[in-house]
Amino acid sequence: MIEIVFFLIVGIYVIFIGQLILGFRKVKTFEKTNVTPKTTFSIIVPFRNEAKNLPQLLASIANLNYPSALFELIMVDDFSKDTSERIYINWRLQNGEIQTTLLENLRLSNSPKKDAIARAVPIIKHDWIITTDADCTVNEDWLLALDNYIQQHQSVEMLVGAVIYKTKNNWFHHFQQLDLLSLQGTTIGSFGIGKPFMCNGANFAYTKKFFLELGGFAGINKRASGDDVLLLQKAVRHNASKVQYVKNDSLIVKTKPENDLSQLFMQRVRWASKATGYNSAYAKALSVAVLLMNLSLVVGFGLWIEGKLGIWNLIIGFAIKYVVDYILLLQSNSYLRKGKFLFPLASSLVYPVFCSLVGIYSLFGNFTWKDRTFKK
Repeated sequence: MIEIVFFLIVGIYVIFIGQLILGFRKVKTFEKTNVTPKTTFSIIVPFRNEAKNLPQLLASIANLNYPSALFELIMVDDFSKDTSERIYINWRLQNGEIQTTLLENLRLSNSPKKDAIARAVPIIKHDWIITTDADCTVNEDWLLALDNYIQQHQSVEMLVGAVIYKTKNNWFHHFQQLDLLSLQGTTIGSFGIGKPFMCNGANFAYTKKFFLELGGFAGINKRASGDDVLLLQKAVRHNASKVQYVKNDSLIVKTKPENDLSQLFMQRVRWASKATGYNSAYAKALSVAVLLMNLSLVVGFGLWIEGKLGIWNLIIGFAIKYVVDYILLLQSNSYLRKGKFLFPLASSLVYPVFCSLVGIYSLFGNFTWKDRTFKK
């Protein structure tokens, strides 16, 4: 009976990941053309205690290959206690040609980031809102690629782009990169099968009109996280035809991995906590399938020690999972990194334990982020 349940979970997992693999292939790469830029953008960056990261982000924005008259930068300070504000002000003095505004966050809900974005929306001057994070850097053709896509797809009102880590050469960073590659592969694959439910607020764009049409974050602002995923799902429910993924190298935003295990765990718990707020039946089913698959390997190892599950059943189950995961990761890696990609065996052995702990903890536990504790 144990073997039947174990391989039933493996089979369900393979079906879900197999769908994503096929869906990934359906999302075609968008090729830019030489059109004159005309789309106007308002870049919103919420930040809190980001003195170490802001110089890199602001430098990348200053280097954007886009007419400065067609975009503005809105920085929303979420009560920083370091020198973040001073760093921004010094940058503004050196880059006077860029339209920019500094706001102080106004806390109205349980979600500081949603509050920060909502704080900025009423004062923005342009048609398109783009959100990114203070620990990111953007490609010089970031806005150019978005403008190009928008001009060729007039009906679109929400766009999703990729995010990848800029890592150092150590296992801990590579472990996080593989995890993010799987999330990016899932994002692209879900768009390919017509069931989009995931995105990343570090590279997320939508029109102000569409945001207001959706009622902003109303109905989803009780959760500390989800300014991206929950808003996306809200948009898909409202009008899926207006939501699209843009697959283009210039649109890949880079961010920094965590250097501390406890911070990584809290970050992933924060991400996983969104799952209980999903309104997509497909997203909920996939989340359950992933958690059960990883948990079954952990529990299966314990059952093998107790002599209740054969070692070859465990090895075969792990091998099947490894193969389908590897195919999805390979697809993501070929798009996002285009570099050497090894067999991530060590990470694959650790990941089921990590994923199971994150998944179970996110259902019941509180999490701490940016020196604040958020209750479940």
